[in-house]
Amino acid sequence: MLQIIGFLRGLEAEFDSAWVSDHFVPWADWERRDTDILECLSAISFLSALFEGLDFGSIVLCSSYRNPALVAKMGATLDALTGGRFILGIGAGWMEEDYTEYGYDFPPAAVRIRQLEEGVKIIRKMWTGDGVTFEGEHHGVRNAHCDPKPDPPPPIMIGGGGERLTLRAVARHADWWNIANAGLEAYSHKLDVLRRHCSREGRDPDEILLTLGNMVGVAATDEEAQRMAGASPFLGDGNMDSYIVGDPQAVAERIGAYVDIGVEHFILRFIDFPRLDSARLFAEEVIPEFTS
Repeated sequence: MLQIIGFLRGLEAEFDSAWVSDHFVPWADWERRDTDILECLSAISFLSALFEGLDFGSIVLCSSYRNPALVAKMGATLDALTGGRFILGIGAGWMEEDYTEYGYDFPPAAVRIRQLEEGVKIIRKMWTGDGVTFEGEHHGVRNAHCDPKPDPPPPIMIGGGGERLTLRAVARHADWWNIANAGLEAYSHKLDVLRRHCSREGRDPDEILLTLGNMVGVAATDEEAQRMAGASPFLGDGNMDSYIVGDPQAVAERIGAYVDIGVEHFILRFIDFPRLDSARLFAEEVIPEFTS
């Protein structure tokens, strides 16, 4: 926690938001099973009180871990206590180790996505209505109330890139869409799929704010950035084009390419954390390319 607080204190003035993942066990660097992992919404409650200049979001809650009516209440509470600085990111879940270690069933992806859709329906109804009743295949509420209601409600960001079911859920329900570590070609393809789902669902795709969650490493030279990437436990052995690594000019060009296809919000995980070097260089030399 002290590392996170120090990191945010060094960067609060440079960034708009901070995001907390929803895992119970480490999802990278698998041999270090003793790595500290904070529960997502508890951490956001604490950190949002310390850093009043930042919005806080979940990237992304697993819909399986919490009753959706409880998520609606927790989200409404966070919205009230932070003065509207909470963003609800939510998804269908993917990491089987989280489920099995903590005693949750791990149904097939199609079932988890249906659970997600029902959950989002309940959350949105409880944020906007009174005496909500909903009977679904997986979730139900009866004459449920959620007060105080958030006004306006927090954005609901759905994370994921599954082309048949997840992106259809995004088209139906999301205010924001997030996908993680997608290279430009992959992101463009997924966006085309999302737009086709929107057309079938009668949804204007421009209503959905596009976000990208990505690993980023910035250094004075490309060689130094590549060395940083090679030493990071967060980057897999796959295609480095999925990540944003390089000197400030190269990183700005990569960011700009995503902006050109419509991405409006970037959720970045700096690979040299808890060091501030990469994030500070990004703030000093990359962000001004898009704000001046």
